[in-house]
Amino acid sequence: MTVTEPVSDERACAGTPAWHEGILRRQSARESAARTYARALPIVPVRARGLTVEDADGRRYLDCLSGAGTLALGHNHPVVLEAVRKVLDSGAPLHALDLATPVKDAFVTELFRTLPAGLAERARVQFCGPAGTDAVEAAFTLVRAATGRTGIAAFTGAYHGMTAGAAAASGHAADTRVTRLPYPQDYRCPFGVGGARGAELAARFTESVLDDPKSGVPLPAGLIVEPVQGEGGVLPAPDAWLRRIRQLTAERSVPLIADEIQTGVGRTGAFWAVQHSGVVPDVMVLSKAIGGSLPLAVVVHRDDLDVWEPGAHAGTFRGNQLAMAAGTATLAYVRENRLAERAAHLGSRMLARLRDLAGHQPCMGEVRGRGLMIGVEMVDPEGETRGDGDRAGERPMGGSAPLPPAPALAAAVQRESLRRGLIVELGGRHDCVVRLLPPLTISDEQAEAVLDRLADAIEAAARDHRTDDGARNRTGRHDHPRTPQDARAAG
Repeated sequence: MTVTEPVSDERACAGTPAWHEGILRRQSARESAARTYARALPIVPVRARGLTVEDADGRRYLDCLSGAGTLALGHNHPVVLEAVRKVLDSGAPLHALDLATPVKDAFVTELFRTLPAGLAERARVQFCGPAGTDAVEAAFTLVRAATGRTGIAAFTGAYHGMTAGAAAASGHAADTRVTRLPYPQDYRCPFGVGGARGAELAARFTESVLDDPKSGVPLPAGLIVEPVQGEGGVLPAPDAWLRRIRQLTAERSVPLIADEIQTGVGRTGAFWAVQHSGVVPDVMVLSKAIGGSLPLAVVVHRDDLDVWEPGAHAGTFRGNQLAMAAGTATLAYVRENRLAERAAHLGSRMLARLRDLAGHQPCMGEVRGRGLMIGVEMVDPEGETRGDGDRAGERPMGGSAPLPPAPALAAAVQRESLRRGLIVELGGRHDCVVRLLPPLTISDEQAEAVLDRLADAIEAAARDHRTDDGARNRTGRHDHPRTPQDARAAG
């Protein structure tokens, strides 16, 4: 029998190294190898408010992960806490399946108030299981029922969830029913040109696949797109390209599904990211911030697509009353306080400062984003050259060559950020993009503190990276720095 350390009085033990380390050791011993954030962020949060998280060892961090974008208002915002307390004190049922309740009615009313013009007037909503991936699965079921077709078109670099259908539509999985289409980007353009020309080529490729009778791709039941690819590396879809995709799908009666799970509720500087381009999708999949930090996911779709049978998609926990109350409070607060506009303004200032920093840091390949959804791609400025003399990754059709991705350097930036009290996320094709998803309530002063700490972390990581490269060149080997988990395991 394995004996674990007793934890009988957390208040007495909180802040002590033994208590903090004991929790981390037990997590490592008892939780699955599939855990993710815990590996890169070996902290034990015990309190949180707004942007700030306090660890069990007493350290405080500025949280620019925000529950992977879930916390639009930050941790424990007063309006969210009040909404939850009101439901708890009312004696209302906390679990209601898909029954009508006053709490649900208020949520749907507020949600419809925020939807893009052109969709709200003819929208229907389906409550799913509590995760965004459930909403994606429901959307696929919906469009397949409505069109009688089976295939789904998706874009390279996409991330739509971890269930079978959603994973198949994501960039890390393969499925014969999913067609991969190029997603435009500038720094690593799939056609080697970037800009408006690269976006036009991506649209033409999509049109060719849909129209060519010999492409081997039947007309799909739906096409799913992220207005900004998040896990794919913080890649905003060009507005003109997204409008072209909307035109192509509308002309062919292919429902357009907008995945607004991470981009929605003001994150990108508009309440919904599709509003930047003026596009009105046929279907929107929503989760994360719409639950006000609690699990909630829905599909919003055009009424003429609503042909599926009762029970075509269900979920035991689709009636989470606390999440609906927290979501209503969050949606209303973001709308009434114009936090989307605030995100656009502050985000542009943060991007400008980071781009200025990139002018002095060769390891920062590209800074990009929209609103308070920001990414910094880390690259190797001393990347090896090919035998033909071209840098690795050079664009075949000309233009400036992107430097090789540097995932180890990005991981070092994340570690150095944590040492400085800043929590950031990694993403991108090569896990080389440092991502910032601060709450929409972040103040100007807090934003400056975030950027100061990130700049220091990048400088420290780049300096160590140069030192490591020098050591590798001298010794012919390279020892990667140990993570905190490695150190504990060795100790």
